[in-house]
Amino acid sequence: MLVLVAPGQGAQTPGFLTEWLELPGAADRVAAWSDVIGLDLVHYGTKADADAIRDTAVAQPLLVAAGLLSASALGDVAPGAVAGHSVGEIAAAAFAGVLDDTAALSLVRKRGLAMAAAAAVTETGMAALLGGDPEVTLAHLEKLGLTPANINGAGQIVAAGTREQIAALEADKPEGVRRVVALKVAGAFHTHHMGPAVDTLAKAAEALTPGDPKLTYVSNRDGQAVASGGEVLERLVGQVANPVRWDLCMETFKELGVTALLEVCPGGTLTGLAKRALPGVTTLALKTPADLDAARELIAEHTA
Repeated sequence: MLVLVAPGQGAQTPGFLTEWLELPGAADRVAAWSDVIGLDLVHYGTKADADAIRDTAVAQPLLVAAGLLSASALGDVAPGAVAGHSVGEIAAAAFAGVLDDTAALSLVRKRGLAMAAAAAVTETGMAALLGGDPEVTLAHLEKLGLTPANINGAGQIVAAGTREQIAALEADKPEGVRRVVALKVAGAFHTHHMGPAVDTLAKAAEALTPGDPKLTYVSNRDGQAVASGGEVLERLVGQVANPVRWDLCMETFKELGVTALLEVCPGGTLTGLAKRALPGVTTLALKTPADLDAARELIAEHTA
């Protein structure tokens, strides 16, 4: 069984869309999306520097556009399940037919703007902790006033909080943790700091008419499959201020009988986690169009 997944913020790198836009019709499609959401996705995906695409209001729609574009380049795919990490959940909702591409990009544009505004209130950030015992790590984060914003499995927890709290963590990491790595994000996402963004996103969601998932949609909230489009949308709204439980998503993949995991562009992060947490599962990350042939072979081998 194949699982199709979409990465979250921090996966973007300068110029990562350049080769994808050389595919037939791709540049026109992305230009049309740019017009709809009022953001030049072509520029940000090809010419903008790392600081420009680190901006939450830019990174989020850029990542969803990349996910939609690379998934469409695969042709007709019927994976056993779909999921996304953080903002990648909006791409996954489109894969499952809950939202069409335009609705997904409109929603993520509003999400990015709202989260950027919330992040501007207080200087905040996020850092990944690698290794260590989860219980020890969680207790240490609580002591420092930090939130475990992403519990990713495979020995990785991402902490979020104020810059001062992150600095305190770097100076005093939990026992057993090998490294504390600051992330390329501009806010403490999936924490109470994002509360104002929830209200904005809830209003935006009222204008959408979601369909029920046509594929098994696995949610970040608790790793459970969600069968109602309305519930998927409700979870997408609340998700911005609540932890991402990617560890539970991977447990569900295991229970579903996953044999292969394919990560859309800009792939790499989620396949890395799967290699450690899902031994025996074949993984492939779409980084450039050169990966498409191998991806199609993987799809043929692992879908009925």
